Amino acid sequence: MKNAEIANLFNEIADFLEVKDENPFRIRAYRRAAQAVEGLPEDIAAIAGRGALLEVPGIGKDLAAKIQEYLATGEIEYLEDLRKEIPAGVIDLMGIHGVGPKTAKLLYEQVGVDSVEKLEELAHAHKLAGLPGIKAKTEENILKGIAVWRSGRERMPLGTALSLAEGILGELRRLKEMDQISSAGSLRRMKETVKDIDILVTSKKPARVMEAFVGLPNVAEVLAHGETKSSVRLRENIQVDLRVVAPDCFGAALQYFTGSKQHNIRVRELAQRKGLKVSEYGVFEENTNRRVAGKTEAEVYRAVGLPFIPPELREDGGEIEAALEDRLPTLVTVEDIRGDLQMHTTWSDGGHSLADLAEGVRAKGYQYMAVTDHSKSATVARGMKDEQVLQMIAEVRALDKKMKDFRILAGCEVDIKGDGTLDLPDEILRQLDLVLVSVHSRFKMAREEMTARIVRAVQHPLVHLLGHPTGRLIGERAAYEVDMEAVLMAARTAGTAVEINASPSRLDLNDLHARRAKDLGLPVAINTDAHTIGHLDFMRFGVSVGRRGWLTPADVLNAWPEKQLVSWLEKKRSGR
Repeated sequence: MKNAEIANLFNEIADFLEVKDENPFRIRAYRRAAQAVEGLPEDIAAIAGRGALLEVPGIGKDLAAKIQEYLATGEIEYLEDLRKEIPAGVIDLMGIHGVGPKTAKLLYEQVGVDSVEKLEELAHAHKLAGLPGIKAKTEENILKGIAVWRSGRERMPLGTALSLAEGILGELRRLKEMDQISSAGSLRRMKETVKDIDILVTSKKPARVMEAFVGLPNVAEVLAHGETKSSVRLRENIQVDLRVVAPDCFGAALQYFTGSKQHNIRVRELAQRKGLKVSEYGVFEENTNRRVAGKTEAEVYRAVGLPFIPPELREDGGEIEAALEDRLPTLVTVEDIRGDLQMHTTWSDGGHSLADLAEGVRAKGYQYMAVTDHSKSATVARGMKDEQVLQMIAEVRALDKKMKDFRILAGCEVDIKGDGTLDLPDEILRQLDLVLVSVHSRFKMAREEMTARIVRAVQHPLVHLLGHPTGRLIGERAAYEVDMEAVLMAARTAGTAVEINASPSRLDLNDLHARRAKDLGLPVAINTDAHTIGHLDFMRFGVSVGRRGWLTPADVLNAWPEKQLVSWLEKKRSGR
């Protein structure tokens, strides 16, 4: 948990420095440090404890001292001074898409906007238009951005919620009074955002479990404290409910509280046809009230005539019919993944050298990886100039020859320009093993223009893969206006694959689009978009989207063996 806390604090410092228009290199140093700390596979406190902070990429003496200060005192004096200088509400403004640091500073200094509420009030009253760089259309976009920002605060992204839940489960599992424990609800179904966290346990001494739960270090407020149910609100502003249930109904309670509501309605309908009733306490004969199942979820499903249905499918999206007809897919798992086909090194905005990243990827047990640093148009990501792309390819080829039983593919994340053409000439594209194309600019294009732009790119004969196809950032930026059906159909015609970007801020494609891609026979790559070695662990979030989209290993490009993948890449590039 400290990793996320410190990363957030470094990003907050960078936000303040941006508003103050400080040195961009200093701002970038805090951003890179935040990225590095957030992606660490180990607790930053443990690293600090053994005196190894300077070994973390992007952490120098000054930032290491700030980390030590926070671990020792719970605050960073430098950040506290910045908070006194600029109201926190001004930083909130920067979380709204379309309001960058310069605009936030302008709004604060010229019209006294120090909160999202005040910004919304002035935008509705059309009192912003006329300020430098702000037009009537800008006001409209700001109001849209506020709506997205609000929705992001009401529901927590899956990556954050899952990390918090796993921390709680880990603490409670240490108790000798603990027997069974599991998350439930939308978190267990791995929905992309979560409103609250539900946890179920069995224990012979529930009072001790409840006492430990309400006393967790990141509990901000105890909402209820009982013998069988307690609720708390965490410092991270999400409610967590803990229920203790009897061992013989743990499976029934887990099925019931996992949901979804519509899925459970369908299960109850099947039970009624068999003269049964299903509740959180078990499966009972309607006439005699005799319990026939409830100890495990598999028991519950079997009692109503179904095989076990994975939680990710429980959305009443055809899973009941598929289960009745023995058509449930064997869903892709993290263990099926053989490589990662989008990641970044110090050639652009990544935190590690190619060699270091390759060692980190190989340590995951993968067979292959593709390096996909940015092309030149992505200036904010330090995109490579054309000659640097050629140098990067040469470095990949040289390192690949040295690696045993591991393949490194030379790729590039090539910007799709406004007219749908690509950011690299064909003579360079032909030298790449993998061409990944993405939109990184002009997000506000009209739907028809954006669709035509992306369709043209995926139809380019040298393109293999469309990255993060809708451009959304969960809770920060809405997807751009695009006809995804037209894009997917164009990709099918061209034989181009599409990506599920596993970064928890993206999860793009979403589950519905992933399922549509499967139905169309499109290969789907599940990639982490890793900028540090720690980000490789994002794979599980992308896999969860794939599972919710009914994907099997055969549907997933990077679940294929190396020879099959390389053969597909070569055939696509040659037009065969």
